[in-house]
Amino acid sequence: MEDLTSVQSMPKELVAVGPRTPILREYEEPPLKPTQVRVKSTLSAVKHGTTLSIYRGETPFEEKTYDSNLHLFIPREMGRGWRPTFPMSLGNMTVGIITEVGEKVERFKVGDRVYGYLPVRETHTISEDKVKKAPPELSDEEIVCIDPATVALMAVREGHVRLGDKIAVFGLGAIGLMTVLMAKLSGAILVIGVDPIEKRRNLAEAYGADVLIDPKVCDSGLEVRKATDYKGVDVSIEASGSYRALHHAIRGTSYGGTIVPVSWYHGNPTGLNLGEEWHFNRQVMISGARVESEPYREHPRWDRNRIYETVIELFRRKKLTVDGLLQPIVKIDEAAEAFRKIDERPWEAIKLAVRYG
Repeated sequence: MEDLTSVQSMPKELVAVGPRTPILREYEEPPLKPTQVRVKSTLSAVKHGTTLSIYRGETPFEEKTYDSNLHLFIPREMGRGWRPTFPMSLGNMTVGIITEVGEKVERFKVGDRVYGYLPVRETHTISEDKVKKAPPELSDEEIVCIDPATVALMAVREGHVRLGDKIAVFGLGAIGLMTVLMAKLSGAILVIGVDPIEKRRNLAEAYGADVLIDPKVCDSGLEVRKATDYKGVDVSIEASGSYRALHHAIRGTSYGGTIVPVSWYHGNPTGLNLGEEWHFNRQVMISGARVESEPYREHPRWDRNRIYETVIELFRRKKLTVDGLLQPIVKIDEAAEAFRKIDERPWEAIKLAVRYG
């Protein structure tokens, strides 16, 4: 009789096999190539906004593709450009330990702790250029939050947040919470956080927000004005993906102020009326606080490498925290159900993470 205790289970990965259909499935790792490394995952995190939009089938990619040469969305039938397909790997950033290296690998050795943009998967067999050595001063939890921190840094820099400014942050997910921290670091004397989820408002308060607003129970744009003696904030950063929130960000921003939409918006712009405050108040809207869209407005002084290096240095200096940001943290066997819940019950989560082992 076969000794079942000696049989090792196959590794598992989290994928969506169709819109709103996450599953955990087994896989086999391929043979290691000379320039590849094998990584055993220790912690992964999920990117809620972008990933959930694709997972739900709500993006422009349902009908179009993006042509990177034209910088335009074009009809899919034109036959070029990227679009998402199912099955789709889920997850954003992973930290792990190298367990094997190919014979031509030069940058890493067995035992190195590394990280990269890798999905929720127990192991990864990848080219060595797909991962970076993890800074020893940073915890796994900090490393998987580098991604939202880079977007927050872009948003604060694009908005030119300066000493003495008054700021509103609409949407207090991982990016919004990091924005609260960075606005304070930049010298903002008033930071207002707006989010319908109590758990996120509470964490924003712990991160330094001075005023918290629940848009479900009030006119949030008006409340932002009230908190600034009706003058409005200097800069509003919109990180929720809601057109209605963008409308109230405009309403709460001062005459001549700045609005920085961070989110990737989809569908009909319900709740956004550009014929009201936007038309009358001579505001500036700065699009594209997006790390991947290069060159930056501050090129060549600022590029993607500098954004990442700055975030890592801020973590090293303990200027940023991720305390309470990863909620929930689940085991790999619970990952599919947990992912389904962040879509269906978003008020229970901030940023989903998966811990292995």
